[in-house]
Amino acid sequence: MPPGPFISPDPKVIALLDGKSFPVLFDVSKIEKKDLFTGTYMPSTDLTGGYRILSYLDPSEPKHAKLKQLIFFLLKSSAKRVIPEFEACYTELYDTLDKELAEKGKSSFQTVNDQAGFNFLCRAFFGSNPPDTKLGHDGPSLISKWVLFQLGPVLSLGLPKYVEELVIRTFPLPPFLVKKDYQRLYDFFYHSSGFVQDEAEKLGISREEVCHNLLFATCFNTFGGMKIFFPNMLKWISRAGVKLHTDLAQEIRSAIRSNGGKLTMAAMEQMPLMKSVVYEGLRIEPPVPSQYGRAKKDLLIESHDAVYQVKAGEMLYGYQPFATKDPKIFENPEEFVPDRFTGDDGERLLKHVLWSNGPETEDPTTANKQCAGKDFVVLMSRLFVVELFRRYDSFEIEVGKSPLGAAVTVTSLKRASF
Repeated sequence: MPPGPFISPDPKVIALLDGKSFPVLFDVSKIEKKDLFTGTYMPSTDLTGGYRILSYLDPSEPKHAKLKQLIFFLLKSSAKRVIPEFEACYTELYDTLDKELAEKGKSSFQTVNDQAGFNFLCRAFFGSNPPDTKLGHDGPSLISKWVLFQLGPVLSLGLPKYVEELVIRTFPLPPFLVKKDYQRLYDFFYHSSGFVQDEAEKLGISREEVCHNLLFATCFNTFGGMKIFFPNMLKWISRAGVKLHTDLAQEIRSAIRSNGGKLTMAAMEQMPLMKSVVYEGLRIEPPVPSQYGRAKKDLLIESHDAVYQVKAGEMLYGYQPFATKDPKIFENPEEFVPDRFTGDDGERLLKHVLWSNGPETEDPTTANKQCAGKDFVVLMSRLFVVELFRRYDSFEIEVGKSPLGAAVTVTSLKRASF
């Protein structure tokens, strides 16, 4: 744990190691979340326009409810654009992959996914297409650099250990080095989000503050999640083999045909295997594995095996895969089981899927810290699997490592044959 301003230079945390103890982190009556989004340290607010962003606010703070309400407003406003914009952006992605495979025999999924994902979010949320603005195609690279300055102390860049310790862990990276990059992003969001800014003013939030929050929610929270989770999904589905690919293709295409040939929410509800595959991906490798909290009062926390006393002010840390791979909850927890969440038994397990900073069976509210875009993230992850198997029967990839998720190179895409 890197040191931070609110604890000793040698930070200590209490780790929650199973699925029974982990959910205490969601109980805001017992746990404070103030300035703990990234753990025992907090990046400079110079990286976010001088504001403490929603992710760093505790629900007890007055602005938390108003800012989260604005994110709900944004999500509701974009509902009709999500499916068509995803189809359009990811059709462009697969056209690019097909072209590069034909020319080079392989294609980096990361590069095209970053651009398609960013374009989709901006088109769906704000009705604005980045390549048609001054931002052009630079959004993903600007975001990656900005995120590095926030997460440096907890990232591994693959450099020699002593180099990483010196460069990104000894001193904070100075925010002024990304000030111009961040300003370019901010200008795009400011000019694209006027309707949300209007709503913010009604709640007493300045246009500037809400814009910094919209930028963070879009670029850090949502785009960052897509950047990690979509390549990881490809990895797990690829490893599961051709039978799963065939089953998904048949289920997805059949459901779309039975709904008049159009992809709709109703059609996706008729795809239980696809839905289970997405939940299993979120279970086995959640995109944000670490959660933190500080005890508001003396607590007794139960694991499967014992009860532990925690004192007020002590820091709690949960590495989520310890909970979502708990062998006392899940059979074969280390295996990717595509149909794990199908049927009644599968439905009962959903309360143990915790990727959203809360159980999958519960909903985000202004009074909790569950991800405001929980349902949106599940939807776009389903759309990702659906669009893949609408178009292809199977695929092959090579997997490497990157600081954020799997580094995927596509080596084969087998076009739909039925």
